Amino acid sequence: MADLFDKIHTDETIRRAKDATDIGMYPYFRALSHSEGVTATFEGKEVVMLGSNNYLGLTTDPRVRRAAIEAIERYGTSVTGSRFLNGTLELHLELERRLAKFVGKEAAVVFSTGYQSNVGAISAVVQKGDYVIVDKDDHASIVDGCTMSQGEMKRFRHNSVESLESVLSRLPADAGKLVVVDGVYSMGGDIAPLPELIEICQKYGARVMVDDAHGIGVTGNGRGTGEHFGKTDQVDLIMGTFSKSFASIGGFIAGDADIIYYIQHKARSLIFSAALPAPNAAAVLAALDIIETEPQHVKNLWENAEYMRAGLKGMGYNTGLSNTPIIPVILGDDFRVGLAWNALIEEGVYTNPVVPPGTPPGGGLLRTSYTATHRKEHLDRALHAFKTVGERLDFIPISPEMTPAK
Repeated sequence: MADLFDKIHTDETIRRAKDATDIGMYPYFRALSHSEGVTATFEGKEVVMLGSNNYLGLTTDPRVRRAAIEAIERYGTSVTGSRFLNGTLELHLELERRLAKFVGKEAAVVFSTGYQSNVGAISAVVQKGDYVIVDKDDHASIVDGCTMSQGEMKRFRHNSVESLESVLSRLPADAGKLVVVDGVYSMGGDIAPLPELIEICQKYGARVMVDDAHGIGVTGNGRGTGEHFGKTDQVDLIMGTFSKSFASIGGFIAGDADIIYYIQHKARSLIFSAALPAPNAAAVLAALDIIETEPQHVKNLWENAEYMRAGLKGMGYNTGLSNTPIIPVILGDDFRVGLAWNALIEEGVYTNPVVPPGTPPGGGLLRTSYTATHRKEHLDRALHAFKTVGERLDFIPISPEMTPAK
C-alpha cells in the first residue's frame, strides 16, 4: 500500500538540499540577525546587503517607522477579520484612493500580500472559456492565479512580441483574453516592451495586466512601467506590492472602477483572508508621501544601479539584459553559483543565489539589487569583493587593478 509521504523521502531536490546543508553550503532559509537596509548581520558577520528589494531604502526611514508605531497605538496589531466583513479600516480606503491616483487609475483594492493580489485578480476575471496568456518568465503568483482560474493558460517566449502574436492569433476571436506580464522581471532585471505588447493585444482584443511589483517606486519616476512608457491609460490592470519600494507588506490591483468593484467581490484571496493590518497600511501611506514629494530617492537608486552595472560589466561579468536596479550576475551551473555565493559572504557581501527552476537550465545566477541608500563606500566594497572572488574562482580575467565605474 502506497504511503502519501513516500515521495518526500525520495525527492531529489530535498536530497540535494540536505546534502548541501550538511557541508554548510546551502544558502536558503538562513537567518539575518540584524538589518539596517544597506548592511546586515549574517551569522555574526556584517555584510553589504545586495539581496534586498528595499529599492528606495524606506524600511528604515524614521517617518515610515513612526507611522507604523502610531497606527499600532491607535488600531492595534491586527484587524482580526477580512475586508469583506469587519476588516475594512478607514486607512484601507484612504490607501486605495491614494494608490489609484498615484498609478493613474480610477480605483484600487488592497490585498494582504502581493501573491494574493495576483492570485485573486486573475482567478476572478478569467473564467471558463477565457484565455490567460503569460510571459514564460512571469512570477509564480501569476502562474498560480492562472492555474486557480477556470480559464486556459497559454505562454509566450520572454518579451517576444512575435511569440505573443503567434499565440493570440490561434485563439478564438470571440473568447475573452487577458495578457499578463511583469513590468520589471525580478530575476533578469529587464523591462517588458509594453508599447509593442499593447499594440498586439489591441489587435486581437486582449486585455492587459501588468505585474509591477518591481516597477512601482522604480520606473516611471516611481509610478511604474505604464508611466515609464506613457501607456498607463492602455494598461487595464496594474498590480503592485508593498514589500519592495513601499517598505511594508501587502499588494494592490488598480484599474477602472467597475472592474475593481468586481474583483473586490469575486477575489477569494481577498474575501477569505484577514485584511492588511493597520501598521502595514500606515507604513505604505508614509512611504507614498515620501515617493511623491522627494524624487531624489528614485534618482539615487538609478545612479547606484548604473554605477554597479558599469563596474560589474567592466570586470567581465555577464549581467544579461538588465536595465534596472536588479542586476543578475549570470554564472551558469548550480555549483558555480553556490561557490560564488559562499565566497562573497566571506568577503562581506550578501547576494541571492538563484538556480533552476528559478532560472532556465544552465542559467544559474547571483541576483543583486540596489537601493537609494547605498553609499559609494558600500558599492565599492561590493565591487572589490566581486573582483576578488571572480579572479579567485576564475569567473573573470585577472587584471592588475580595478578601474572604478564612471
